[in-house]
Amino acid sequence: ARVIIGIEDPDAQVAGTGIAALRDAGIEVEVGVEAEAIREQLAPYITHRTTGRPHVILKLAQTLDGHIAAPDGTSQWITGAEARADVHRLRAESDAIIVGAGTIRADNPSLTVRAFTPAIHDDETPVLDPWRIVLGDVALDARSTPHESWKGDLGDLLDELGSRDMVQVLIEGGAQTAGSFHRANLVDEYWIYVAPTIMGGDDAKSAFAGEGAATMADLHRGEFVSVTKLGADVRLVMRHLDASE
Repeated sequence: ARVIIGIEDPDAQVAGTGIAALRDAGIEVEVGVEAEAIREQLAPYITHRTTGRPHVILKLAQTLDGHIAAPDGTSQWITGAEARADVHRLRAESDAIIVGAGTIRADNPSLTVRAFTPAIHDDETPVLDPWRIVLGDVALDARSTPHESWKGDLGDLLDELGSRDMVQVLIEGGAQTAGSFHRANLVDEYWIYVAPTIMGGDDAKSAFAGEGAATMADLHRGEFVSVTKLGADVRLVMRHLDASE
């Protein structure tokens, strides 16, 4: 008999015991087949098992010149229907959505899963919406009622969510929230949906609020892991270099 395994389970509680048991039983085991592709598919699980925190995806929709809202605060809609449908898929795959209270006040989003049905789906089983977490307080009549509000340290929030076995969380903005997670070095993947539009000007809202890099040597560098055309828009996925090592 021969068993082929893509990667060893990174869970410390497993620690290769299954592989050892197979080999002790005289079964040939080959480890590392298509390992890179499997690590890509299991990135959220690997992050959770190795750090105790969920895999953090930061999602932004922006114009070609990097703006996420007009000077008057309007931001719906920058991207088209196909890109927005892809976001609903991403929501469905996530255990929680994190947004800032400012986004709730400005856009009043529903933060639910719509326009998406899994490939394997039981019509009698609904697609569950992710847990909604707002950084700060929101009005009682907001369109999206958060499951909980958080006012503490962002790293502590991720530790708490990881302890609840939340494997992947989605950061949906806005600029203050994106900037806070980015500066704290808590983002594993950046999913940027870019529309073929230009806003121009100095007073439109940029994707990341707060202090940025002071010099070129301070740039945050990553690697593009995918570039996907979605209707008229493009989805760029950049992985933080430390998260990919």
